[in-house]
Amino acid sequence: MRIGLFLGDLLARPLDEVLSGIRDAASEGFASAWLPQITGYDALTVLALAGHETPGIELGTAVVPTYPRHPVMLAGQALTVQAATGGRLALGIGVSHQVVIEGSYGFSFERPARHMREYLSVLMPLVRGEQVDYTGETMKGVGKLGMPPAPPPQVLLAALAPAMLGLAGRLADGTVTWMVGPKTLKGFTSPTITAAAEKAGRSEAPRIVAGFPVSVSDDAAGSKERAARTFAMYDTLPSYKNMLDREGYGGPADIAIVGDEDAVAEQVLALAQCGVTEALCSVFGSREEKARTRALLGRLVGQAA
Repeated sequence: MRIGLFLGDLLARPLDEVLSGIRDAASEGFASAWLPQITGYDALTVLALAGHETPGIELGTAVVPTYPRHPVMLAGQALTVQAATGGRLALGIGVSHQVVIEGSYGFSFERPARHMREYLSVLMPLVRGEQVDYTGETMKGVGKLGMPPAPPPQVLLAALAPAMLGLAGRLADGTVTWMVGPKTLKGFTSPTITAAAEKAGRSEAPRIVAGFPVSVSDDAAGSKERAARTFAMYDTLPSYKNMLDREGYGGPADIAIVGDEDAVAEQVLALAQCGVTEALCSVFGSREEKARTRALLGRLVGQAA
């Protein structure tokens, strides 16, 4: 199991600081660094800039919402990042949430699984350098990208429910999750996506990149309270709320991995037994706690491999 860093907290800072944060993650030995696509910087552009000057580390999006970007355009963006980074992009995509897609963009959120199936039917051939000629109920893509051949990025789908996990197993390269607990990962997420991949005859096992808030602290109760405040919004979004309920959690605070170094190390490393191929750690807490957390996770990189 690999260990990566989710660096979404950097996106409110000047661009040079975002790039510096990615360089720091690389120098500390982390396997990957991930940015979300929300309403600020364009994550793919930032990763192209970072990867052009930062060797080694995989660079991921967690995640790019699909509705605002036609798959032909996203395929071109992804392969541009591949060219800039020497083939180190992990393209995480997702349908986002109804309140965002309908409330902010004005698109219909009807049948999101259909949307994603059609989206992948256009996107996947294009990122593989192939011709596409697809017409679905809501999506059309015809043609081939006019750019030099490049290795295709791995495409990971933000998949929580069975329909999306099935698509991630059959058509994509895996999933990237958030607010999904260990019991759900082991008993539901991993077997569902793996079965879909096997049924489709996929030769590679799907990646399961699982995101968790993480904080090393001597005050575990205080860290839980901070997590409850910091991540409160995720209890209001139905898809995440369903995952928290499935796990038997009362809210986002319960999913946070907190405690001293030994306690956090045990919880992070145990994720490998849940089918997780990469622990995606969102570090939170005070400045001191963040430093302790980064230091511990850096030490775990070798143990988790």
